[in-house]
Amino acid sequence: MEHDDHTGHDSHPAPRGYNWVLIAFLAIAAFFLITEHQAHLLGALPFLLLLACPLMHLFMHHGHGAHGSHDEYGERSEK
Repeated sequence: MEHDDHTGHDSHPAPRGYNWVLIAFLAIAAFFLITEHQAHLLGALPFLLLLACPLMHLFMHHGHGAHGSHDEYGERSEK
């Protein structure tokens, strides 16, 4: 008796139309969220700019001088 890999559950992927419905719903929700809470979002911008400075410093300056030194031409020399 041959058995296929079908487990009895409907494992077919969702039709492509559901993706467009989800994208449209998220776009409409984002529009209303932004328009209804615009004052709150604009009020938070200065704080987001201040928060961006230490975050950029933390994530963009990793690895300075950690693996050897550079010679005068900018090439690394392992010691």
